[in-house]
Amino acid sequence: MTSDLPTPALLVDLDRLRANIDRMQRACRAGGVELWPHAKTHKCVEIARMQMEAGAAGLCCAKLSEAEALLPCGVRRLFVAHSLADPGLAPRLRALADRLDELIVACTSEAHFPALEALLRVAGLRLPVLMAVDTGLGREGVRDRAAARRLAARITACPTMRLHGLYTHEGHAYTSPERPEACAAEALRAASAVRDALDPALPLWPGCSVTAEAMAQIEGVHAVRPGTYVFGDLSLARTRPVMPWSSLALSVLATVVDRPEPGLAIVDAGSKCFSSDRTPDGLAAADLDRRDLLVRRLSEEHGFVTGADADGLNVGDRLRLVPAHVCPAVNLADHLTVVSGDAVVASWSVAARGCVW
Repeated sequence: MTSDLPTPALLVDLDRLRANIDRMQRACRAGGVELWPHAKTHKCVEIARMQMEAGAAGLCCAKLSEAEALLPCGVRRLFVAHSLADPGLAPRLRALADRLDELIVACTSEAHFPALEALLRVAGLRLPVLMAVDTGLGREGVRDRAAARRLAARITACPTMRLHGLYTHEGHAYTSPERPEACAAEALRAASAVRDALDPALPLWPGCSVTAEAMAQIEGVHAVRPGTYVFGDLSLARTRPVMPWSSLALSVLATVVDRPEPGLAIVDAGSKCFSSDRTPDGLAAADLDRRDLLVRRLSEEHGFVTGADADGLNVGDRLRLVPAHVCPAVNLADHLTVVSGDAVVASWSVAARGCVW
């Protein structure tokens, strides 16, 4: 039972997790779009296996170490969506490619191209490459059509690369005032304009949990790469309410350890559980049961719970708190405690925890 668990602990509701995986897969199937879930959210072999068994075409990973850690799930196709630049990675890249049916890498700019070319040359590989296009986030990706043409020409002429398509991360949709459908359409217009200047037949691979279901229904999208959808968090259920609160699958189980003054309860989960991320309105976490219990302040080992219902708490009470951003919260945990109701049914290792190299 969850009442027997030491706290803090990351709880995963198995039924909600399965439903979230199935819902996104159904949306992609209905739109004729491939689903390549981003595994940086869960970093867990068991969840990756569930995604593959549900019908995912492959997995997206952030780093080589993450991909290596998740290979036991049985995945045969991987996209490493990061600017690989260190030639010292060559032996690992080669070993990873040898264990897969398809390994796709990213080329994120003209500045990145020479480093990627050198890495592939040292590794002795010729790989499919997705070229990054910036559609408003201001992170990786070519910024205009002229840059895209130059980079595409270099990739096409390179003996170690094959231009596989274009990808974008429309992460600015998390804070946009526009509806998710409008964000998806605008990001796709921007990516399509770049694509059409190169080759209208090139596949487009957008990626964001806010827009994924909408993207899957738009003609011209080849694949989507959402990650957070498996669990949900305050970003998806409160800031951008594209996920029903009843679908939230991960929470931090915490114990009230002090009531130092009226209107304030202290729990035993701080920034080492939730990370330092906040919603735009300053929340680090909120009560899963939707009571007015809000965490706006954290120290390393403590969460400061306020709100209208804080005075109803007593030392020893347990709360399930939803983090603002689930991805870094998972990366701070050794394992996920899987529950059905209040019953503990499994413990899954966060196999790719700390895999950031």
